[in-house]
Amino acid sequence: MTPKHTFRTATQADAAVIASLVESAYRGDASRAGWTTEADFLHGRRTDVTEIEELLTGPNGRFVLFERDGLVAASCYIERQGEICYFGMFSVHPPFQGTGIGRLVIEEVERIAVEEWACTRVEMTVIDIRDELIAWYERRGYARTGRTKPFPYGDERFGLPQRDDLRFEYLVKELRA
Repeated sequence: MTPKHTFRTATQADAAVIASLVESAYRGDASRAGWTTEADFLHGRRTDVTEIEELLTGPNGRFVLFERDGLVAASCYIERQGEICYFGMFSVHPPFQGTGIGRLVIEEVERIAVEEWACTRVEMTVIDIRDELIAWYERRGYARTGRTKPFPYGDERFGLPQRDDLRFEYLVKELRA
């Protein structure tokens, strides 16, 4: 039997589930079950319930949830910034990574960007040492820009860096209306 999946917009009641999912995908030993872990170069937290709740109340953003058989298996935060759809905090539950869920979530984000928000581009930032992750996005049509921004060293809300060469690179994908 094929698992049933749905997409929905998160509510405040989902904040703890989203925070837990993001943490499991990026930090700590649980994240090592998947391939998106940052545990080798960032310790500490990735997010918390308070940050998720704040993002959920923002006027131009939302969390998109992917549910498989009633379980939140993936989430991401998107925000309309004029004609740009910012895409971030993308998380797939580690045991489900590599099953095609990520591709489905990106397709849904791009659909929302074009059909609901009339955006012409999706933009994200990725830690630029994440070669495998960047290559995955490139296979989905995202391009490296060479434009970077510094990692927020000293701000523990973003984790505890284990190396001194971290920075974010912008990836973009042009969309068709």
